[in-house]
Amino acid sequence: MTDATDYPLLAAPHVHLAGPVDQAMYADFRQQMLNAPTEGSLVISISTLGGDPEVARAMGDDVRLMREYTGRELLFLGKVAVYSAGATFMAAFPVEKRFLTKGTRLMLHERLMTSTVNLSGPLKALTYTLKAKLHEIEHSIRIEEEGFRDLVAGSDVPFEELVEKAPSNWYIDAEEAKRRRLVLDVI
Repeated sequence: MTDATDYPLLAAPHVHLAGPVDQAMYADFRQQMLNAPTEGSLVISISTLGGDPEVARAMGDDVRLMREYTGRELLFLGKVAVYSAGATFMAAFPVEKRFLTKGTRLMLHERLMTSTVNLSGPLKALTYTLKAKLHEIEHSIRIEEEGFRDLVAGSDVPFEELVEKAPSNWYIDAEEAKRRRLVLDVI
């Protein structure tokens, strides 16, 4: 069992994110990062049912850049629900810098797309429309796989297992996430 005194910084995160991962969260994240202490370890907490994966990737890139260019320790604290785009954000942190609160659930799934292809015009031109949509899907799959690899890097979860379970929304409770080394600890 973890003693709360093992990680005193986690009791008072510097950046608190809650709600949908969207442009509003990104603006709030950026403002809170600007207002956070400029030295020492930085704790970023999130609770989300998901949202825009590209916003999550942008926030993650900000974390990566800060870590790489300043050398600061950045810690991830997932609270209650870290679903979908929240897990995409979590993937920006190395496993040994990830924590979850007791009872938190992760939910991992494939990227979703809703699109209508409208075919109208000369037949030869229609092939370009279809190829463009196919390229969009193929590129999105590559981005998804990059994120999945980042998420499981350093853990005991093989990439292939995540790919197999993601289509049916894989829910992982905090204790299993710790056992599978997706996070360092549960507090």
